[in-house]
Amino acid sequence: MIIFFIWLVVLIAALALHLRQMHSAFSKHGIKYLNPAPLLGNMINTIFLREHFAYDVLRLYGSFPKDRFVGRYEFTNKAIMLRDLDLVKKITVKDFEVFLDHRDFGGDTFFGRTLILMRGQEWKDMRSTLSPAFTSSKIRLMVPFMVEVGDQMIQSLNKEIEKSSDGYIDVDCKDLTTRYANDVIASCAFGLKVNSHAEKNNEFYIMGRTAANFGLREMFMFIFMVIAPKIVALLKWNLVPDKMKNYFTNLVLDTMKDRELRHIFRPDMIHLLMEAKKGQLTHEDAKSNNDTTGFATVEESTVGLKKTTNRVWNDNDLSAQAFLFFIAGFETVSTSMSFLLYELAVNPDVQERLAQEIKEHDVKHGGKFDFNSIQNMKYMDMVVSELLRLWPPLTVMDRECNRDYNMGKPNEDFDKDYILPKGTTVFIPTFAFHRDPQYFPDPEKFDPERFSEENRHKLNLNAYMPFGVGPRNCIGSRFALCELKVLTYQILLHMELSPSEKTQIPARLAPDNINVRLQGGHWLRFRQRK
Repeated sequence: MIIFFIWLVVLIAALALHLRQMHSAFSKHGIKYLNPAPLLGNMINTIFLREHFAYDVLRLYGSFPKDRFVGRYEFTNKAIMLRDLDLVKKITVKDFEVFLDHRDFGGDTFFGRTLILMRGQEWKDMRSTLSPAFTSSKIRLMVPFMVEVGDQMIQSLNKEIEKSSDGYIDVDCKDLTTRYANDVIASCAFGLKVNSHAEKNNEFYIMGRTAANFGLREMFMFIFMVIAPKIVALLKWNLVPDKMKNYFTNLVLDTMKDRELRHIFRPDMIHLLMEAKKGQLTHEDAKSNNDTTGFATVEESTVGLKKTTNRVWNDNDLSAQAFLFFIAGFETVSTSMSFLLYELAVNPDVQERLAQEIKEHDVKHGGKFDFNSIQNMKYMDMVVSELLRLWPPLTVMDRECNRDYNMGKPNEDFDKDYILPKGTTVFIPTFAFHRDPQYFPDPEKFDPERFSEENRHKLNLNAYMPFGVGPRNCIGSRFALCELKVLTYQILLHMELSPSEKTQIPARLAPDNINVRLQGGHWLRFRQRK
């Protein structure tokens, strides 16, 4: 019994010492923070599914409005969250080389080979290799594939509505847009013709759903990757299961081999990866790539403009890029699409104005549209830009400091500069910046007029970052924006959207998924437009 009490006292003392060290790690430098829970730090609400991670970050951001940066504990690991836009720009652009990488997640042998997790010079070389694949001229060639997939979706919706005695159907828009995005990626990336609206359980779709599902296994691994990436690397844990890795690797390599043998050319991702493997992807000059896909398009990274890359990529590297392109298109783009349809349904004035612009465009162009014509639709771009402000694809961005770095003073109350230790993670809270009233008045309101030609000059462009900021921004922003607009065009041309009894108003992010989802689902009512 005495031994038990001795160990209990030791345990309590160790916990007290741990908490004291946690509190002093920030406070002695004048850095403000929200009180952490033992061991879980500031992750307790996320871990116990009390609220979505985005709201946790938003609370921290709003708690200290006068500070340039604040502290956050991810379990027992220290991290810094930026609040000052000048500091964001300094870290992501001017001092980019110091914050070149995302955090280390343990050396995953497949997903770790994707562009998003590559580090240092290797990332620069891969970015340079892939940049030509995402120019406007390449995406222009993929628009007919998107249109074909959209036609399949509209046909399926029409059939369901015609079978309904009520003249309408209630649709889970996340399922609808995921199937659409799945088929677009199958076509634009892999050269496959898939109809996930007619063939509900096709293999490509099932694999995609499995890959994008962030379940208990993935949550458990993510926690360990955050807490102890070196142990994860030692244990050789991979976020992507072998079955899924083998499926996508075989799909990429078999398709490449078949095309080489049969001399098949198709302007899709597989072809671009084949060109990259041969070192034959060429960069276009700035003039030939100045066709933006809208206000939200990020500037092409100067890192990706190297004319040649001496590095030779193996099959695993190229297959990993195809997998990343699939995941980004399957999950991220489909999520933005479902939120866009939601906002159109609950804002009927916006929906009708956009539908009218689409109708006028359709009449003017004889029922046809292409890459160039859809980019000239001004209100469409305003709506999509506002959607990406209110519901950015990624709620936070991260960077890892690769050397000690002078952050300056955290606030006006402290007179010493803070030296950020090498290896510390820095967060950029996109969701919070986009909902800060000093940058976007009445931030909870869906208001496309913010992005009208008359109002754009009022915006602080540094506060708008839906696809990231600096050289490590999203390489696929042009593709994502184009796909969003094509889908919106096709749906509003044929369908009228409205809330149903299942629609959650106001919108709230679901706490039970690390991905961005609406609580209660993305249910809307679809009618054929008259």
